[in-house]
Amino acid sequence: MVDSNLPPDIPSLLKSIDELRPLLERNAAQSETDRRVVQESIDALEAIGAFRVTQPAKYGGYQGNSRAQIDVGAAVGRADGGTAWVVALTNIANWLTSLYPERAQDDVWGDDPDAKVSVVLATNGKTTRVEGGYRVSGEWGYNSASWHSSWAILGAELVDEDGNFVDTAQLLIPRSELEFKDTWYVAGMRSSGSNTLYAKDVFVPDHRVMPGQPALLGSYPGTDDDTPSVYRAGWIPVLNIILVGPQLGIGRAVLDRVIAKADKGIAYTNFAHQSDSVAFQLDIAKAALLLDAADAFALRATDEIDRPAELGAYPDYLTRARNRAYVGWIVEHVSRAIEMLLTAHGSGSFAEVNPLQRLWRDQAVAARHAFVLPALGYELYGKALLGREDGDTVTPLV
Repeated sequence: MVDSNLPPDIPSLLKSIDELRPLLERNAAQSETDRRVVQESIDALEAIGAFRVTQPAKYGGYQGNSRAQIDVGAAVGRADGGTAWVVALTNIANWLTSLYPERAQDDVWGDDPDAKVSVVLATNGKTTRVEGGYRVSGEWGYNSASWHSSWAILGAELVDEDGNFVDTAQLLIPRSELEFKDTWYVAGMRSSGSNTLYAKDVFVPDHRVMPGQPALLGSYPGTDDDTPSVYRAGWIPVLNIILVGPQLGIGRAVLDRVIAKADKGIAYTNFAHQSDSVAFQLDIAKAALLLDAADAFALRATDEIDRPAELGAYPDYLTRARNRAYVGWIVEHVSRAIEMLLTAHGSGSFAEVNPLQRLWRDQAVAARHAFVLPALGYELYGKALLGREDGDTVTPLV
């Protein structure tokens, strides 16, 4: 079942992504116009295993941890933000799929190890309890990678036989059983194809249902003591941290391009080259340091996710709250770095032919994802530091 074309490890995969960068960059503008990543890019990334970072080894995947997800998302993001978002969201959906019982995993990958899964955690689905599972109806927007996935994980509210609420849950459903609405008309991240899926009385068997409350405490239906540690990591920390990978990559892409164009002059000054200006030099240094610091925070965040999993421990509430704060801090400082770089580069940054304006818009939209909002992460961490027990009044997703 293992694909012999897959490179043997994550470093090799990252090298392969770097080699694909010219192709991904070349296709970026067309992907934005099409509002989906062009198939050539998807096929090229699939061929090197970029969508298999978190897939279990028994299906040919890398079985990668959160650090691997961040590194891959950032590597693709250095070429194109929307493509990186599709890669990152597919890999996190694959990680979630790996938490379901083996029967569910076989449903997805048994016949097609290249099958891709999308995810929307919002519990928009309404269920009815029936023999052997649930019937669900609902509508889920912002379904990133919707054009490329053959399965979807969608949030819903579970009820008992009398219709009483029991728990939230994530339901694993074949894409063929879902309707599709082309709704993703936005200013940035256009190529992520984050359209809307909806279900009309679709049956979901019990083995493809993941209850929410146990998952928040690290109890997943498909894991046991023999499960690889990567699939015993903290649920929300893993889901949260992977969203910064594409942003780290976009930040580096902006820095690369601004430095590469630093030989142009500065209008209405005597500088024949931007690189001759001390003010420009200072802005480049500050932006680079902001991105370096964001990388360091990402490394620390993944360490606090991956190491406890390797030791068989579930991170405590303070650690999980700090992880959400890390994510907000990273996003905030990548945003600052990009703003500084575009100001230093000048108004030409926003010409339609300049890739910088697309990178700027992509990161600006990604930075507004509800999971990564800085103020929310800081509030949760502040409450935890002060020993307050009212974090759940903000969100249970910690």
